[in-house]
Amino acid sequence: MRHFGHLATEVRQRLFHREPCEFTADSPARTLSAALGATLYSPATRPRLAADIVKQARRGVVSMVLCLEDSIDDAEVEFGEENLVRQFAELASPPRRPGSVELPLLFIRVRAPEQIPDLVRRLGPAVRLLSGFVLPKFTGERGVPFLEAVEAAETESGRRLFAMPVLESPELLYRESRVETLEGIFRAVDKHRDRVLALRLGVTDFCSSYGLRRAPDMTAYDLQVVASVIADVVNMLGRADGTGFTVTGPVWEYFRVQERMFKPQLRQSPFMEVQAVELRAKLIEHAMDGLLREISLDHANGLLGKTCIHPSHVLPVHALSVVSHEEFSDAADILRPERGGGGVLRSAYTNKMNEVKPHRAWAERTLLRAEVFGVARDEVGFVELLAAAVSD
Repeated sequence: MRHFGHLATEVRQRLFHREPCEFTADSPARTLSAALGATLYSPATRPRLAADIVKQARRGVVSMVLCLEDSIDDAEVEFGEENLVRQFAELASPPRRPGSVELPLLFIRVRAPEQIPDLVRRLGPAVRLLSGFVLPKFTGERGVPFLEAVEAAETESGRRLFAMPVLESPELLYRESRVETLEGIFRAVDKHRDRVLALRLGVTDFCSSYGLRRAPDMTAYDLQVVASVIADVVNMLGRADGTGFTVTGPVWEYFRVQERMFKPQLRQSPFMEVQAVELRAKLIEHAMDGLLREISLDHANGLLGKTCIHPSHVLPVHALSVVSHEEFSDAADILRPERGGGGVLRSAYTNKMNEVKPHRAWAERTLLRAEVFGVARDEVGFVELLAAAVSD
């Protein structure tokens, strides 16, 4: 699979200076953690789940979470488990025709540790389609049994299985217990570092603790109590010194706006330049201007990828994850072998200073993102990428 792989070859060649790389579920964890992109959640109870997964893969989705937790009623858990077993069996059924779509990375969000080995056994041979589990309300104390269950299920099945803890507990939100909770989380995930693919932020649960909900023209970063948690999670768990993990962005809840209080946040000029005025109107109508701003703030605050609950959110996340030609040029210059001693150089775009040692970690992360999302051509921006993906 690859990002933007659903586009025709000639379209990708027109858009990309360097195309996104191909990867599989067996690729190195470092590659997969960067490549998650827009992780689309779906209730495990959907009757046509297998068909839905194939459909979304054709539209560019590369990672999905099949949820047995908050997205379904407590009384539906048993049915959800049975449905997952049936749907995985359908996905695994031969024959897969030549040219058929590559399935996304598939994860199951469970409620309790004991579900993990039980589901792996019940999936049987179809477990080869499973990439891992999403672990809810993760803390150092509650999370260890989940991680141990994933490890045991991997050993029993012979299939590499990853874990994605969700950071959403009140202990993490409350100031008086936050540092201790973060330290406990770090100890737990550090011990299982090779198994933890990414840490996911459960901002909806954070808001719930204070009776808050952001409006469609606001971002998670406008809610100061939430923004402070994101900052501390990145501070303690997202460092670039080798101790950190990939931290993904919070879910965007909206997909259509009936009425807005503030002016749209998308400038007209980039859309007029490429004759995409109708695309701008559609993005605004579906609350995408707020989503686009939040994705940009995610990147600025060290987050990569995003939890998504609607297919329309996927392409904006991926389009904004593509590395610009200018970013790629700066990163490549900083990481040239002859720059190993440090120093300061003027950007090839002659608009900024690149300081080799302080900017090295940024450059390394940028080139990893460039590998999985590609590098846009010099004249290609976000609007062209999204317009091409939407019209395909």
